[in-house]
Amino acid sequence: MEAALGPVFSVDRQIIRDGTYFVAESDGVIVGCGGWSRRCSLYGGDSGRSGEDALLDPQQDAARVRAFFVHPAWSRRGIGRSIMAACESAIIAAGFRTVDIVATLAGEPLYAAFGYSVVERCEIAMRDGLFLPVVRMTKIMKPEL
Repeated sequence: MEAALGPVFSVDRQIIRDGTYFVAESDGVIVGCGGWSRRCSLYGGDSGRSGEDALLDPQQDAARVRAFFVHPAWSRRGIGRSIMAACESAIIAAGFRTVDIVATLAGEPLYAAFGYSVVERCEIAMRDGLFLPVVRMTKIMKPEL
C-alpha cells in the first residue's frame, strides 16, 4: 500500500475542481469517495501531472471512472455502489457513450456488477521495484429513459 501512494493513489484536485468527485460521510467523517473524469488520465493524481489534462470529447472518447476508495470498516454497505450509480448518471448526462476504468483487483467485482468488461490485465510500476496488478475495464453506456 505504501508503495502505491504517489504513483497510483494520490489526490487528484483536477476532478475535485471539475465537480465530478463524490464523497460519502457518516457523522461528518468521510467513509468513501470516488468520481469520474472528462479528462485524459486513467489514474493517478496531481503528482504525476504538470498542468491540467485536456478535456475528452464525449462523442469520441470514453469518460473515466477514477479514485474510488471505501474505508475498510465501511465496506460491503453499498457505499461504492451508491457512488458508482451517481457517477454513471453524471456520465450519461454529460453525453459520454463509453466509460473506461483502471481498477484494482479489489474493485473489479463492483465494476463487473455494473456491467463493465475486462479489456486487459496489467501492472502499474510503483516505488521500490514493486508492481500493482490492475484490470482495465470498459462499458458502453445506455442512456437513462
